[in-house]
Amino acid sequence: MTVINKKRPEDQAVSEALGFLLIFTMVIVGIGLVTLYGYPMLIQQQTSADEKIMEKNLIVLQNDAKSITYKSVPYKETALKIGGGAMTVYNKSRSSAGFKVYDTDGVYYIGSAPDYIFPVGELVYVSDSADTNLSLQNGAVVKRQHLETGSVMLAEPRWFYDDYTKTLVINLIVINSSNTMSRAGIGTVQMQLGQIGYTNVNLPAGKTLCVKYTDSNYVTAWNTYFINSMGMVPVTTPLETGGYCLTSNPNTLVIKTFEVIIRSV
Repeated sequence: MTVINKKRPEDQAVSEALGFLLIFTMVIVGIGLVTLYGYPMLIQQQTSADEKIMEKNLIVLQNDAKSITYKSVPYKETALKIGGGAMTVYNKSRSSAGFKVYDTDGVYYIGSAPDYIFPVGELVYVSDSADTNLSLQNGAVVKRQHLETGSVMLAEPRWFYDDYTKTLVINLIVINSSNTMSRAGIGTVQMQLGQIGYTNVNLPAGKTLCVKYTDSNYVTAWNTYFINSMGMVPVTTPLETGGYCLTSNPNTLVIKTFEVIIRSV
């Protein structure tokens, strides 16, 4: 006896519907996995790329500032793409970045009483994620993670100690502006040379010179620079805690001050 198995028309419709549901479910799951894991990775890579570009941009601006101050170029203009964040000018009255230069006898060689802090101002980039800050200050480019205490110096300033003549040369570059300026997207940074100052001090024998950086945001970067590049050691006297002193006693101290006026960003 032969059994004939005939498919009903409604069974065929059910098979097509199940196939469609399976394929649709796989597509939705794939999109969900991409959204859950892939999209954050793409955003992170874009953010990292923007920060790398801004690091290079700030080094370009550092070279512009060096041309204005050390080469006496009166004016520089650079077009930049400021992506993934905003750049803001903080003049010397709005920034906590500053320096003290003194000796262990309590004599201060720059700044005014009562704190003797010489403010330098800064040009700051803050990423949209509020994770990274980059700052051009006193001829150096420094970086810190917003929620971390440490910082690193990406490009050093032009300070030096001549051991042969025992001369310490400190260059202080003040970033100034007539008003508060901030920019995101395409911008043009216009720099102009302002006032210049020069101090030359012949030091008595035995004077120990020290320097202190005053902004807690980037203090680690500057302290590392004092130790590794300038060969300084931490202050051992209670006069200025947090300062760093030369290990040898110089005969001459030269302090050059330059004002860089930011016209636009």
